[in-house]
Amino acid sequence: MEIIRAITLSAALSLLSFAAHAQGTPAAKDAYLYFVWPQDGMAIKGAFWCRFGLRNMGVTHAGDNFANAGHHHLLIDVKEPLDPKEPIPQDKSHLHFGAGQTEARIELPPGKHTLQLVLGDAKHYPFDPPVVSKKITVTIK
Repeated sequence: MEIIRAITLSAALSLLSFAAHAQGTPAAKDAYLYFVWPQDGMAIKGAFWCRFGLRNMGVTHAGDNFANAGHHHLLIDVKEPLDPKEPIPQDKSHLHFGAGQTEARIELPPGKHTLQLVLGDAKHYPFDPPVVSKKITVTIK
């Protein structure tokens, strides 16, 4: 009976630590995430360099658990809000820059597209509160 109680307690404690992490890593209150380039409303011919800006927090690799630091994620044409209790998805609309990149060459099909940056913690969760850029629109010619 003692062994069963110990196993149950151990399992409950491990679930509590996972639930606490899923709430998000604290963000600096004055963190500001933005696009250096392109600017909202720009018309761009072909592929382009997308440059990310961040103030009052640092950029590091995914998996590095430093205070006030994370890595960039670029959301392309994403309409639905992110769930702060889930890691940021990784697919063609949610690009991860886990090597600490602050720019990337992006190729999009012709037409209007929305772009938004999200800073993720060491395990790809949004910070608490979320550190997100303004959503911008670009037109690819």
